[in-house]
Amino acid sequence: MTQTNLITGFLGSGKTTTIRHLLAQKPENEKWAVLVNEFGEIGIDGALLADSGAVLKEIPGGCMCCVNGLPMQVGLNMLLQKAKPDRLLIEPTGLGHPKQILSLLTSEVYHSWLTLNASLCLLDARLLSDERTFNNENFRDQLAAADIVIANKVDTYTENDNQKLAEWTATQNPALRIERVSQGQIDASLLDELRLNQRELPDGKHHHAHASKQGLAALSLQGQQRWRRALNEAGEYSSCGWIFDTETVFDTAGILDWARQAPVDRVKAVVRIKEGTLRVNRQGNDLHIETLGAAPLDSRIELISRNKCDWNTLQSLLLKIRLS
Repeated sequence: MTQTNLITGFLGSGKTTTIRHLLAQKPENEKWAVLVNEFGEIGIDGALLADSGAVLKEIPGGCMCCVNGLPMQVGLNMLLQKAKPDRLLIEPTGLGHPKQILSLLTSEVYHSWLTLNASLCLLDARLLSDERTFNNENFRDQLAAADIVIANKVDTYTENDNQKLAEWTATQNPALRIERVSQGQIDASLLDELRLNQRELPDGKHHHAHASKQGLAALSLQGQQRWRRALNEAGEYSSCGWIFDTETVFDTAGILDWARQAPVDRVKAVVRIKEGTLRVNRQGNDLHIETLGAAPLDSRIELISRNKCDWNTLQSLLLKIRLS
């Protein structure tokens, strides 16, 4: 039986960072796996988790939340049957609805394969003051489905944010467990907590369309392509992502300025620079960067925006900051 946890959270709440922290606590004698779903087609989270020591399966394009759930079922079956992990962490897109995922995981077909433990939901309490986000059905239902809410990024909260969190907490079931952490630093013992929340959720609205060819792998280059891009839309959100070949090197200062100034809600990137690898993670005005000595196999960049965005202009600026 694979011990399984669903780790949800709205756009930019810190799911991938939290999973990286959890994987760092993996016992040496255990095999862990991650089934990750992203809104875009590029596979940024897969690149961020590639060196984590876990077995990884990607489902790009936001399709884990679809009613038929076929891509998720295929990916889930492959992990359970081939990898046979001791523990499985499932990370849906931050713009996805949890109902279909929970329904699948608790269906009879998986009773002999996995044990569904507590579902964790990452919450950036600053979003409680954002009316558009707070009224988003997926945001609210992700929280409603959680056994444990992780109030993440507490080091960035203002007095008003703490007050909003306290007010929201007062409206919840007193039995709901709420953990306050910074940078997703939770203890792996939370994964062994039992799933107690059996609340019936409404069906999430499924607005987005998928490419004609759906698969279980992120976008890749074909032939002698140096780069390519992919677009996706769901409701009021849209994404644009790029993948560049291994020979492409970006100017470090240029890519940081570009990521900082892009008029979007979310920026995630793993790109090659002269010094090696640059990881960029931006949510709103929060920008986090990390440099590594080893160069990545390729460069991947994903932007997500709630407002209409001129992707072609951003692309032109991006292409100009390549060194090779």
